[in-house]
Amino acid sequence: VQLQASGGGLVQAGGNLRLSCTASGQTASGRTSNYLALGWFRQPPGKEREFVAVINWDGSSIYYADSEKGRFTISRDTAKNTVYLQMNKLKPEDTAVYYCAAQTEGILHNPNDYHYWGQGTQVTVSS
Repeated sequence: VQLQASGGGLVQAGGNLRLSCTASGQTASGRTSNYLALGWFRQPPGKEREFVAVINWDGSSIYYADSEKGRFTISRDTAKNTVYLQMNKLKPEDTAVYYCAAQTEGILHNPNDYHYWGQGTQVTVSS
């Protein structure tokens, strides 16, 4: 499985960004990427990687970290096999490298449960 993330950049506090991540390929067991749950994680400078949001394979189930509820929206275009993270009202503390990741089980928030990771995209929010 390959994950290609994009959409990061520099934005002022209060601004918006939309991240995209396109999945392709299949797992070692033959499950194609369009049947995987896709999640977003972030790693602020000097901190551990933390969960942001996850969406299941058909978009019917979604889960957010408490700190992002109401500001971030995860969605999925199943035809394009692409997951989006719409981030609104960004704060300087949202500055991080954002990663998309995939796993076969569903709504999970522990990064150790994710088997496939994209390369990360930098989001910097200036005050």
